[in-house]
Amino acid sequence: MASTNRRTRPVHAAAALGALALVLTTAACGGGEGGSDSSGTSAKNFTFLAINENTTVPTTLTTLSQKECATQNTAQPLEIKKQAQGSLDQQLQLLAGQGALPQTFIAANAPSLTKQLADNGSVLDTAPISTGVLPAASSTIKALFDGQQLVLPTELNIEGIWYNKKLLTDNGITTPTTWEELVAAFAKLQGAGIQPISQAGKGGDGWGVTRWVGNYILRQQGPDALKKVADGQAKLTDPQYVAAADAIAALGKAGYFGKSPTSIDYATALNTFLTGKAAFIYMGSWALSDFNDTAKNQIGADNIGFLKFPTVAGGAGSADQMPANVGTAVAVSKKAYDNDPKTQAWVKCIVENYGMVALRDSNQISGFATDGSVQVPALTKQIQDEIGKVQTSVLWFEAYFPAKATTVSQGNGGLLAAGQLTGEKFMQTVSTNLS
Repeated sequence: MASTNRRTRPVHAAAALGALALVLTTAACGGGEGGSDSSGTSAKNFTFLAINENTTVPTTLTTLSQKECATQNTAQPLEIKKQAQGSLDQQLQLLAGQGALPQTFIAANAPSLTKQLADNGSVLDTAPISTGVLPAASSTIKALFDGQQLVLPTELNIEGIWYNKKLLTDNGITTPTTWEELVAAFAKLQGAGIQPISQAGKGGDGWGVTRWVGNYILRQQGPDALKKVADGQAKLTDPQYVAAADAIAALGKAGYFGKSPTSIDYATALNTFLTGKAAFIYMGSWALSDFNDTAKNQIGADNIGFLKFPTVAGGAGSADQMPANVGTAVAVSKKAYDNDPKTQAWVKCIVENYGMVALRDSNQISGFATDGSVQVPALTKQIQDEIGKVQTSVLWFEAYFPAKATTVSQGNGGLLAAGQLTGEKFMQTVSTNLS
């Protein structure tokens, strides 16, 4: 699959609100963002700023330029420029300050920067032209951007707990639907000498562990619980938030994450699950390419089940509130779109065709609806069906965090999974880095 390494996806998506200060100046001369002026004169090329770490988006756009959007490409040829992901936000600030944003570009790592660019009039709210965007994608985007749909969802990843069907059946375990049933399953598996959970905890790969914390909070307190922290209505050190971290720390103390999660990276954790050495793994649907790869998956794709993060007794959240992210999304220059009919035609063609081409050529599930004509593996089809049912999505633990808190949180995830850090200490450590 020609796409960015999925190990970077959660770190990229979790760059937080308010992480960067932005100073924008208005361009003093004509030409403007995207190379078109207010008179409607079209830019010579349709420019897209990609990141080096992701090849799926530019590859899909290139295919569109040759096939489905060939007419638009003839009128305004596609031009792809590249930028390192690590310096993307800085480059976008520079281009915006010069009034020189390209027509389309990979959205900023920090959602706060995309929002600031939109507030400045530089980024288009795509809601009016995104009738084909799935509800799950729209819900996720609007949650990130205060009700605005500021990006096109070239990916749509739902997240949950994947499990080895055979290991559960062999040990007399029915698919858990509650937290209590899930923990009981862990205990039974460990008693049988089977590692219950495979989860990376080395360095920044500890995001997989913090996903457990965040989801427990959302199931216990409801879908707005993390937003309340961001808005100052609650603190991570409040007792109910600490209780969630304590619940995950208890799994670590019991050894359910394995012997040494702090030494396990993403690839090793995934391999442990796919070779049948652990029964459960928390993961996003970006891993479908690995699950469907017979060289990597030794337990068989038909042996993998998907479990929504379960409900917590007495909790205000529902298992139908799906953890989701839109991965490497694309933003559109408002000035270029408003002033250039050829750019409008190109963007509309992307909205109408991107989802089908990405699924057909790269096995990439996007946030765009497809017509069902593309044949996909059974497990991918199952997840497509799950995505189609989602009406409300929820964000990950660090979604509203500044960059420093994100790094600290994910860096300490492994210690939580190893039982070396209490929930209270974890929450205190993260909380001190929120401002």
